[in-house]
Amino acid sequence: MLISHEAVSWYLEGIRSHVSLAGPSVAAVRVGADGDTLFVADNEADRLIAEELLPSDADRVVRVPWLTPPADAAVAAGQAASEASVAVALRAARASLLPAERDRYRALGREVAEAMTDAAATARPETTERALAAELATALVARGIDPLVILVAGRSRVAHRHPLPTDAALGPRAMLVVCGRRHGLIANATRWIGAPATGEDSILQVESAFLDATRPGARLDDVFAAGIAGYAAAGFDIDEWRRHHQGGPTGYAGRDPRATPATTDLVQEHHAFAWNPSAPGLKVEDTVLVSSAGVDVLTLDPRWPTVRVGGLDRPAVRPY
Repeated sequence: MLISHEAVSWYLEGIRSHVSLAGPSVAAVRVGADGDTLFVADNEADRLIAEELLPSDADRVVRVPWLTPPADAAVAAGQAASEASVAVALRAARASLLPAERDRYRALGREVAEAMTDAAATARPETTERALAAELATALVARGIDPLVILVAGRSRVAHRHPLPTDAALGPRAMLVVCGRRHGLIANATRWIGAPATGEDSILQVESAFLDATRPGARLDDVFAAGIAGYAAAGFDIDEWRRHHQGGPTGYAGRDPRATPATTDLVQEHHAFAWNPSAPGLKVEDTVLVSSAGVDVLTLDPRWPTVRVGGLDRPAVRPY
């Protein structure tokens, strides 16, 4: 039984399974040996059939009255394993992206990066965080990208790791963070504008430690250990990693799953990752695709200044 946005969207070729970004999926899928059944809220069924589902899916739709959650209707239809009971297997199944998924992801990553460049180009020290967030949201929606997360911190608030935008002015230095979704896939990126800061090269070295260890076949707890060892090697407090999550695999969920010292999933071929090491006033994050050929950074815009680290182009601070 598939009920989450990440599972339903992955299984149904990247459909938009939401209405409210904060709400449950408007569809559930009962996967069976005799075929799949799609349980869809009746008030959403016509739109999904016309605009989201493949033609072959239409005959498998069961319309559910709006007052019954599709997930409940799917459970009532017959015995099936819960999504939670096969969570690890599902993560592994959707981790290795197919060629069409990789193409969609590359396009999404490029356009998320372009939207960040376009928004940053409008910023000035007197611009408020909310004004810059609005510019970024506009640029994303214009490209058909759902803005799942937009964070902005001006100089007075860069100490916060998850700075929801306020009416504070950006000042001399600001951070811009986005998680954008299209076709079910999520691209994550962080950018800095304004003045450079001490430690930027060092935080890139920490990220490089994570990326160097992220190779198909590696276990996530081992990758995580290599990455957090990078903090001390780069001159940071050895426990800096404890002050904020470090990211991990991504794709149909923002983090799928969030990596920890206890996460034992294997890195797959063509597996998407977004590591985000951080320290006070410092952070780096991009969405990458990992394969036996190496690391391919998806969220790059050639208009954004870069530095070369570990053989990859990494984002530098963009001046106002």
